Amino acid sequence: MSRFMRAIRPGLHWLSLACLYLAGIGVVLMTLIIGWQVFGRYVLNDTPSWSEPLSLQLMSWFILLGAAVGVRESVHLGLDIVRYNMAPRVQRLMDLVSLGLICGFGGAMSYYGTQLAMGTWTARIPVLGWPGGIDFIPLIVGGALISIFALERFIDTFLAPVAAMSDEVAKAEVH
Repeated sequence: MSRFMRAIRPGLHWLSLACLYLAGIGVVLMTLIIGWQVFGRYVLNDTPSWSEPLSLQLMSWFILLGAAVGVRESVHLGLDIVRYNMAPRVQRLMDLVSLGLICGFGGAMSYYGTQLAMGTWTARIPVLGWPGGIDFIPLIVGGALISIFALERFIDTFLAPVAAMSDEVAKAEVH
């Protein structure tokens, strides 16, 4: 299994990096679109009707792509005070449970997002003319990426020896 993880880790790194850059581009594009919307509304007295639904679509993408990267980089929200006061074996078990739940949550997001997209595909987003199911594609992709990155960390945690984890705890206490 560790050989498999070493083989796929570069691909997961590039996938994570692509997600991060796409999320950043999405933030910049949304900012420009909202800026144009404000300029159109208050200066030109003609609000572009496409700006709000398109900016919401971009926001869905950059939030979910950013969340997936956060799971891979372990910068997601957590309450670690209880964890740090436990023995290394208990910490490992807590990490495995947490990552398993995150993986399941991402899978559920992707599955139910697919159900929502299929159920709303025939509707149209009025201003953009896109199928309504397009709104749920970021949920599907983001959920799948969250699951993949959580599974990567789950496997790494599962394969890591407990002694190495206690060394990490000791290093963290020194710094």
